[in-house]
Amino acid sequence: MHGSSGSFSVLADQDRFGQPVTFLNGRFDIKISASDTGGALCVIDTIRMARGGPPLHFHHEQDELFFVQEGDFRFRIGDATHELGPGDFIFGPRRVPHAFVNLTETGRLMVGFQPAGTMEAFFAEGLRDATSATFRELSRKHGMEVAGPPPAF
Repeated sequence: MHGSSGSFSVLADQDRFGQPVTFLNGRFDIKISASDTGGALCVIDTIRMARGGPPLHFHHEQDELFFVQEGDFRFRIGDATHELGPGDFIFGPRRVPHAFVNLTETGRLMVGFQPAGTMEAFFAEGLRDATSATFRELSRKHGMEVAGPPPAF
């Protein structure tokens, strides 16, 4: 819902545009779109529906921010490994390989990308064709490089 100041709200378990994406063992609800910020930021609430996570990767031009809302996660950022739970936050700087795994059956992360880049399109396109053979190509198209497998459980 938009306010007269240009503000808006997005309710819990809702996508900004009413079109959540299911991809990479999670559901992705846009909370702040690149279109809301002139490309400066996008924020996505991701509900992880199974153990696991994305491969080790890095973004050429974006920082990635993670706020754990539910569950337990293992993050690898560069050479460091971090075990995080609800209320914990971690920063993944651009050009530094990073990944996470959900260690619980379900988990929830609020993820931000600054600048937004084309991350919303990455998730939408991944929904249509998420085979491992095309994942590297899809990642490159959206300014990322796959650098290795996901961290171990």
